[in-house]
Amino acid sequence: MPYRERAGVKRARVAYDGSVHLARAEGEGLRLTDGRWLREEQVVWLPPVEPRTVFALGLNYADHASELAFDPPAAPLVFLKGPNTFVGHRARTRRPADVTFMHYECELAVVLGRHGRRIARADAWEHVAGYTVANDYAIRDYLENYYRPNLRVKNRDGHTPLGPWLVDRDDVPDPDRLALRTWVNGELVQEGNSADMIFDIPTLIAWLSEFMTLSPGDMILTGTPEGLRNVLPGDEVVTEIAGVGRLLNTVVGDDEYGAPAQRDGP
Repeated sequence: MPYRERAGVKRARVAYDGSVHLARAEGEGLRLTDGRWLREEQVVWLPPVEPRTVFALGLNYADHASELAFDPPAAPLVFLKGPNTFVGHRARTRRPADVTFMHYECELAVVLGRHGRRIARADAWEHVAGYTVANDYAIRDYLENYYRPNLRVKNRDGHTPLGPWLVDRDDVPDPDRLALRTWVNGELVQEGNSADMIFDIPTLIAWLSEFMTLSPGDMILTGTPEGLRNVLPGDEVVTEIAGVGRLLNTVVGDDEYGAPAQRDGP
């Protein structure tokens, strides 16, 4: 997928009629590149970017660190996520039957569009292609220590819905001032603002590029604000970031998720 197109275009990747298509938002639906217009429920939504290296921030909002009884970190607390974790808009995410506390995390995902190493903080925005919404589910049962989270918390198959759209950098004029909200079954349960991130986007890009090369398609999941609640099979979870998108996901139990005819993701 090209990273920079004309302004105002929200882009997506979907599966339809046996093939993967690029699409753009149009009216109440989406327009495939072959010209067909479809309603959003007619397609299987894929992550709008095929994930490459994905960096995720832990405890990047002070209020979230406080609700987990941790001190805010003095340096970015970053972990990696495998591509198996990502699913698209309207997908289902499995809640294992043996867990006691699983929760959503609404996060601004930054998509990089240029290679870079030792990027100055003042130049960081030039390396951003755009933004999307992530819902980075966590299973608290498996949290072991401050060096969070381990693989079982944050690298489970299908536990990070992403999308619906890739929104161009220039169409989000102030990404450090975006409202983040989450609803469960229509009830507002999480609310914050990207202004409250401990480490902002330019700081994260500069810090990561100090010791490794960043590439087009890499993503940074920038953390979540406070307001966590246990979710159960049947819950409909909507994570929304102002100006970026509204991402819908449904939590299902082992029996439903394991039925091949009903699976949307890995």
